[in-house]
Amino acid sequence: MHVSADGTLRFAGKVYRCVLGRSGIVTDKREGDGGTPIGCFTLRRALFRPDRLAAPATALPLESLSPQDGWCDAPDHADYNRHVRLPHPARHERLWRDDGVYDVVVVLGHNDDPPVAGQGSAIFLHVAPDDGQPTEGCVALPLADLLEILKDCDAATRLCVAQP
Repeated sequence: MHVSADGTLRFAGKVYRCVLGRSGIVTDKREGDGGTPIGCFTLRRALFRPDRLAAPATALPLESLSPQDGWCDAPDHADYNRHVRLPHPARHERLWRDDGVYDVVVVLGHNDDPPVAGQGSAIFLHVAPDDGQPTEGCVALPLADLLEILKDCDAATRLCVAQP
């Protein structure tokens, strides 16, 4: 799976429009910079909202979300760039959102083995916002496209973000 700075994602012989971070593609990812990091990332697992859709077809590990799911984005906390249960004492992002962008979330292997404080957290492949606005650093696709792509994803699939 290859993502270009022009907002295209190529996978399995098809080309999809995608949304990138508000700062575009960046070589030196930092927490809160709004950039989509350059590199090739493992697709760790997929998460989904069971109250909004059936489990997506995929060979990736799959988990259902609940209102208590979050992601720690506090660089000074031991849970930085980790899936956490809410309430959580450190700054975090809620994964159970009203806007639908996390109805399906693919966790990417960015800055997670082990996480390095300040080098970016919560870099996902997720549903594109309806208004087409950029992400905070993730790659986002319309729901139908994301579900189509997930059918062909497995443990060997990588998402590669190319240099501009």
